[in-house]
Amino acid sequence: MVSCPHRITVVSFLTRLVRPGPAVAAALVLCALPLAGCDDDGRGDAGAPGVGDPYFPRAGNGGYDVSHYGLTLSYDPGSRRLTGRAVVTARATRDLAAFDLDLAGLDVRDVTVEGRRAGVRRSGQELVVRPAEALGAGEVFETVVRYSGRPRTLTDPDGSQEGWLHTADGALALGEPVGGMAWFPGDHHPSDKAAYDLTVTVPEGLTAVSNGQLTRTTTAGGRTTFTWHTAEPMASYVATLAIGRYEVRRATTGGGVPVFTAVDPEQADDSRAVLARLPEIMDWATYNFGPYPFSSTGAIVERPEDAGYALETQNRPVFPGAPDTGTLVHELAHQWFGDSVTPRTWRDMWLNEGFATYAEWLWDEDHGGDSAQETFDTLYDEGEDGDEHLWDFPPAKPPGAAHLSGRPVYARGAMVVHMIRRTVGDDAFYDLVQGWTAARRHGTASTADFTAYVERQAPDEDWAPIWKTWLYGEGKPPRP
Repeated sequence: MVSCPHRITVVSFLTRLVRPGPAVAAALVLCALPLAGCDDDGRGDAGAPGVGDPYFPRAGNGGYDVSHYGLTLSYDPGSRRLTGRAVVTARATRDLAAFDLDLAGLDVRDVTVEGRRAGVRRSGQELVVRPAEALGAGEVFETVVRYSGRPRTLTDPDGSQEGWLHTADGALALGEPVGGMAWFPGDHHPSDKAAYDLTVTVPEGLTAVSNGQLTRTTTAGGRTTFTWHTAEPMASYVATLAIGRYEVRRATTGGGVPVFTAVDPEQADDSRAVLARLPEIMDWATYNFGPYPFSSTGAIVERPEDAGYALETQNRPVFPGAPDTGTLVHELAHQWFGDSVTPRTWRDMWLNEGFATYAEWLWDEDHGGDSAQETFDTLYDEGEDGDEHLWDFPPAKPPGAAHLSGRPVYARGAMVVHMIRRTVGDDAFYDLVQGWTAARRHGTASTADFTAYVERQAPDEDWAPIWKTWLYGEGKPPRP
C-alpha cells in the first residue's frame, strides 16, 4: 500500500493561499484525482475491484453490501443519450478508505459520499471512489453518482449481446451476466441483491417499462415520466428497462398477483393467446414451487431483431417475439429459480437453468404431453446424435464463461433434478422443492448449499453417485 501525504499537503496549502478561479480549480481537481488510487492513508483499506467470481473475476466489488438503488434517468432515443443520477445505499463490511463501483463507459460528472464530494478515477469498468472521510465497518452510507453519455452494447464471451440494446423505437437493457453496468453504477454480481426505485423520463408517446410495480406516471412539456418500485431484493443482472411503443395490458392471477404485460404492436396478435395463459401458468407454478416470491408479474415482448434471446428479468421476463408456451413457462419458473433463489456465483448457473428447464418437463407432464421420465429417456437415448453437446461438460462445472448457457447447464441440469425426483418419489420431491424455495427466498445459494440441503432432507439416501456422475462427472453417465 502507498500513502500520499505530500500531495495532500500541497493541495491543502494551495487552497489556503488563494481562492481558486475556474482554471486553478480545475488544475487542483486534476492534482487531487490520483488520491483515489492510494490504497491506504491510515484510515482503512480499499474495497476490492471484484468478488473473485470464477468466470467474471472483476464483476462485483468487495467491502460493502448494497441495500437500495435509486435511479433517476432521462433518455432520448433520437440522440441515444442517457442522463442519470444513481443513489446507491450500502453498508460497509469493513473499514473503507476507498471502494469500487462497476460502470462500463458513460461520463461521470461527479460523485458524493454522504453528501461530500469524493475523489474518483476510472480503471476499465471500475469507478474507484475515495470518500472525504473513511467509512467504518458496519456504517451505512449513501453514494450519489451523476453521469451521462451513450450507453454501450456489450458482447458476452458466448457472442450474445447485453447491456444497452438500441431498438427501432427506443432501447432495451438486459443484464445477464454483467450488462447492468452499461447503464447504472453498482455492485454488479448476483451475490449482492438490493431493492430498486427507478424513475425514467422519455419522449411523450413512448412507454418505459421496468421491474416491480408502476407507482406513478406524469406527462409535462412533451415528456413522460414513469416511476417503478421493486421492494424485494433483486440481482442487477435481472434488472431491466424497456423503452418504446407498447400495447400494455393488465390482469390478475388467481392468487391475486397483478399482471403487467408490454408488447410491441408488431407482436401483439401473435402474443395474445399465449400471454392470456400467463395467470394460469403462474397459478400452476405457485402450486408446484411454493408461494410466488414477488408482488407483481408479467412480460415484455420485443421484436425478434431487438433481442436475441429471452431473459428472466425479475417480475416480467423479456421475449424476442411472441413466446411459445414452453418458453413462457421456463422464464416464469425462473422467478423462483434464479430471481428469488439467486446463484451465489456464475458457476452455480445450473441451479437456475436446470430447474427452469425441468419446469417445462413438468408442465408437459401435467398438460397431456410426455412425462418427465419420457423426456429424460429421450434425451439420454438421443443425446449423442440429436443433441451432440449434451455431454460436453458437467452442469456444475462449465469449462469457461462462454459455456454458461451451454446445453449441459440446461438439459443435463434438468436431468439432475429428475434424478433427485426418482430417488425420493413425487411427494417428497415437491416437499423438497418448496422447502428449498422457502429456505432461500430472496437470497443466494451455491451448488454446495443445494446438495447439502437435499442430503439433509433425505438423509437415508446415498447421494454421492448422483453428484459424482450427473452433477460433476465428465461424459455420459451410465443409464440409471
